[in-house]
Amino acid sequence: MTTFVFPGQGSQFIGMSRDFYDNFNISKEIFKLVSDITKIDIKDIIFKDPSNLLDQTQYTQLAIFCASTSIYQALINEVDMEKLNVKFMLGHSLGEYTALAAAKILSIEDCSLLLKTRGELMQNAFEPNLSAMAAVIGLNCDNVDNIIHDHKLDLSIANDNSPQQIVISGIKKELINAEKIFKKSGAKKFILLNVSAAFHSSLMNDAQQKMEKFINNSSFNNSKISIISNFTAKKSLDHVEIKESLIKQMSNRVRWVESIKTLENNKESLIIEIGPGKVLSGLIRRINDKFDIRNIEKISDIESIKNGI
Repeated sequence: MTTFVFPGQGSQFIGMSRDFYDNFNISKEIFKLVSDITKIDIKDIIFKDPSNLLDQTQYTQLAIFCASTSIYQALINEVDMEKLNVKFMLGHSLGEYTALAAAKILSIEDCSLLLKTRGELMQNAFEPNLSAMAAVIGLNCDNVDNIIHDHKLDLSIANDNSPQQIVISGIKKELINAEKIFKKSGAKKFILLNVSAAFHSSLMNDAQQKMEKFINNSSFNNSKISIISNFTAKKSLDHVEIKESLIKQMSNRVRWVESIKTLENNKESLIIEIGPGKVLSGLIRRINDKFDIRNIEKISDIESIKNGI
């Protein structure tokens, strides 16, 4: 059985998915569809980025979704999906939206509009430079939770990425002051991230409430492919459950380690990361090195999948 995973913010780079755009009409159609529905020249941002928009949250999320979806659509036109026997899909943060579009739980049009709105809300959720995120390297989720609790830090875990990488969110001043505490407690590194706000924390509550209205106005369908949500780390085929989890995603932690353990418990073997970069593949290997992990970010990667099934 096979699982598809889709990357989140931080995987973007200028020129991502270009070879698919140049060689597959379906990939070109995805770019046109996303641009037409959002009124954003996504092709220009992804391939040229003359105004330096690609790394701005307002545009990053839509750009990664477009690139990943254009690759996915080329893949399903080239590979025998019955042989792959895909049972699960999941994505990291915005990647969950890509998974929902791939599983046809949400339309590509609705996902494009939702991610345009989500990017704008998250970009502007808090006053600039007052909130932030930091990666804590060398400690697991329980370690970080205990440090936050014991030292009464006004911080929260945003991403439980791997047993050795936890991302925390909060007021920037609080984060900076907490660096010494985490290092004294065993953290190997404490890295402030280049993001616009404290994502996946209570500081996103207002943005999440606004986003809920847009999600509720979108049409969700049931699927034959289970989604493992960031919010629960549990599998579901029920579009109502999937929608409720998506609504709560923005201000709560991404339970990536637990999500991969859900795949372990369901005896999954092959995981294919679809989209720019190999960030998720690296995280998954640190959680469990027994999975067969593949990546599709260039055309030649599709050939390797064809040869392996």
